[in-house]
Amino acid sequence: MAAREGHFTANDLISDARAQEVGIGRATIFRALELFTELEVLERIDLPNGDHAYVPCEPKYHHHHIVCEVCSRVTEVEDLGLGAAIEDIQVRTGWQVDTHRLELFGRCPQCREAAAN
Repeated sequence: MAAREGHFTANDLISDARAQEVGIGRATIFRALELFTELEVLERIDLPNGDHAYVPCEPKYHHHHIVCEVCSRVTEVEDLGLGAAIEDIQVRTGWQVDTHRLELFGRCPQCREAAAN
């Protein structure tokens, strides 16, 4: 997982384990992903197609992600005003927001430049 750039899926890890002939079963990979997510070493991203992917993250550091749909590059983004928007939502609706997750998808600068050339 540490050697990967961008996001990866459980199926990516399963394929890597098989290709490297590592005796790790599918269930073990899913349990490890669940544990690492709970420990906040990995963060799960819900992809637009409904699949789940994972990215390594700093524990206890709240941030969001921008994911390139072409090359899978992931960039972490700090709050940038989202906290104020959530506070406004709470005031307007009367709800208490306990947690949130924001994922943005598009094309990174390198992929946009490559497409333009």
